[in-house]
Amino acid sequence: MEKQKKAYLCASLAVVFWSTSASAFKISLRYMDVFALLFYASVTSTVIFFVYIVLGRKLYLLKALSKEDYLRSALLGFLNPFLYYAVLFKAYSILPAQEAQPLNFIWPITLVLLSIPLLGQKIKPRDILATFICFAGVLVISTRGDILGFRFTDPTGVSLATGSSIIWAIFWIYNVKDKRDEVVGLFLNFVFGSAITFMSMLLVSGTRIPSLNGLLGAAYIGSFELGITFLLWLKALKLSKTTAHVTSLIYLVPFLSLLLISFAVPEPILASTITGLFFIVGGILLQKL
Repeated sequence: MEKQKKAYLCASLAVVFWSTSASAFKISLRYMDVFALLFYASVTSTVIFFVYIVLGRKLYLLKALSKEDYLRSALLGFLNPFLYYAVLFKAYSILPAQEAQPLNFIWPITLVLLSIPLLGQKIKPRDILATFICFAGVLVISTRGDILGFRFTDPTGVSLATGSSIIWAIFWIYNVKDKRDEVVGLFLNFVFGSAITFMSMLLVSGTRIPSLNGLLGAAYIGSFELGITFLLWLKALKLSKTTAHVTSLIYLVPFLSLLLISFAVPEPILASTITGLFFIVGGILLQKL
């Protein structure tokens, strides 16, 4: 199979797996609290990254890292997986999955806005228009179409779902500056993130024995929201002639997610959710032109 076909195959598998994440979050949170779910999912991802490093004969890269590299991983691990997923899971525990998923998907626009003060980038008129379109979609979803009434279904949940995009954007900006091997860096981030999550879990919920359903959900999230799926996406980017060939597939995720949410959770999908999602994706695509 030629490289580009392999790239599309890897990217398509990643998109399918990411499309199941919203349903997996919502279902798994029925059996575990936020920190327990995050801890077991993070540990699963950490193991997957470690196995990949061993099989790829990259263990020597860990020995070559400096104290500054480990400190960087501690900071990045605090941002992701700990803070980002703690906030996101809490949003899913409050909001319907069909609302939390698209509200979190505004991170590309958030990334553009944060790049102005953090990276010194200039904002273009098109970026401003794209931002307004995206946040119009946020309003439609969070008010369930009652924009004039300006009554949010749950202000806390909406704040957490949209706020998670800020955390992800900050993580991405600082992670771009990291010149280490991507999987090695991510492995260390998850080692530190898992440790922080474990301490948080002890403080909040103690050491309860999780149910089998909860463990299976955490293992699935750790494997197919994070570990294996990230490796598939990274492989797709490396095999593709240009990143644009595969990154456009990511915009299928929220639409496939809604389809799965309607069957798996299940939730009746509201017209306001679909309308708002079109605004959000449309704004992101406008910014990418």
